[in-house]
Amino acid sequence: MTFQVEGKRLQSYVFACALALSAVGAALPTTAAQAQIRTLPDFTDLVDQVGPSVVNIRTVEKVAQRGAGNGEMDEEMQEFFRRFFGQPLPGQPRQTPPRPNRPQEPQEESRPRGVGSGFILSPDGFVMTNAHVVEDASEVLVTLPDKREFKAKIIGADKRTDVAVVKIDATGLPALKMGDVSKLRVGEWVMAIGSPFGLENTVTAGIVSAKQRDTGDYLPFIQTDVAINPGNSGGPLINMRGEVVGINSQIYSRSGGFMGISFSIPIDEAIRVSEQLRATGRVSRGRIGVSIDQVTKDVAESIGLGKPQGALVRSVEAGSPGEKAGVEAGDIITKFDGKAIEKPSDLPRLVGNTKPGTKSTLTVFRRGNSRDLSVTVAEIEPDKPARTAVEREEPTPKPAASAAAKSLGLAVSDLTEAQKKEIKLRGGVKIEAATENAARAGLKEGDVILAVGNIEVANVKEFEAAASKADKSKPVSVLFRRGEWAQYTLIRPAR
Repeated sequence: MTFQVEGKRLQSYVFACALALSAVGAALPTTAAQAQIRTLPDFTDLVDQVGPSVVNIRTVEKVAQRGAGNGEMDEEMQEFFRRFFGQPLPGQPRQTPPRPNRPQEPQEESRPRGVGSGFILSPDGFVMTNAHVVEDASEVLVTLPDKREFKAKIIGADKRTDVAVVKIDATGLPALKMGDVSKLRVGEWVMAIGSPFGLENTVTAGIVSAKQRDTGDYLPFIQTDVAINPGNSGGPLINMRGEVVGINSQIYSRSGGFMGISFSIPIDEAIRVSEQLRATGRVSRGRIGVSIDQVTKDVAESIGLGKPQGALVRSVEAGSPGEKAGVEAGDIITKFDGKAIEKPSDLPRLVGNTKPGTKSTLTVFRRGNSRDLSVTVAEIEPDKPARTAVEREEPTPKPAASAAAKSLGLAVSDLTEAQKKEIKLRGGVKIEAATENAARAGLKEGDVILAVGNIEVANVKEFEAAASKADKSKPVSVLFRRGEWAQYTLIRPAR
């Protein structure tokens, strides 16, 4: 269909349509797209609100140093001039020789150690910062935004979480309000205040890039793109409601400066630590004495776990709560006190936050079934050095491999009673040779096989029975131990 309209009539027609559309638009409610329009945030009121609670922290360390002119090189030079010229080193005063049996005592010199940030926890002078800010400091100086300066006492510092609490002798201070990290959303605007490179009261802003970022055993970090640099450490990460949601702690950098990625300690984790520091000066954590690793997708499917979840137990410390509870190498811990273990790092956090002496429940997946074990959590202690692998007692002839073992590329033998006792195993078979598909799976001579296809093996006879039942056309799961570590691998069919 074709319309023929003269020039003036066409202009009038278009103008009338535009008027009609504008009138209709004015009468309609705001659309969803218009409702989503956002303006950039204004941080000015937020800075006025929280700025007075952010402090600058300077640390000083004492360095032992001899008095001027008394260094070893100076003494040698002075002795040279005395012996050959009959006078001391030019420009140096004559030194009174030290009294017999009275060696000169080294003098201590105060030197600046570093600059960091912190924020006021309570009106009575408790201040939170990073542990690395006050580490090895002989003196801590806290400067408030109103330029008042105080010597601070270190109440406690926890290196594992990088949280520290110091105390200044002041009252009526403006404490910050703590936020709810569980309500923090990725993409949300946040702000940091601190002293990067010693530049006090510096404000930077950005968004939350990720939550639950794993960079440490005990800390699910908040990742942001807020500019953080040396000196920002210990300062607060603030949400738009003026609440602290994190402590700025780390950056990812190849240059030493900010590169767009920074990490903050979630404030709920930090408060939990600070409460213990204020009460006892130290942090008490739980432990169960197991070494863990991740569960891969292929292994999870092959053993019937379904999806890759939980923490694979690679070894159990002798005499530990885990051993007493019946945890075995190769178990997959899927829950702790009913809380799901989605990834390995979840377990040390949950156990670490449990009070030592507490009776807890471990849910483990073993040989295709789940079972609950009762464990009494102990207090964490310094890591023990790993024990060395068991040496062979004497050369023994390698046994001939059965047809079932050959199909997996393995030759195995029974463990001696002495070997079982040494590596604390009830059973298993030792690999004498691993070839073809077994070698490609990473198995090697000396490894101890504990289970094949979810069937536990205590000796060669049980191994051959389990191997003969395995479907060789599909990947076969093998639980094995190497030294102190147990892990799964998949022996895939030859192509």
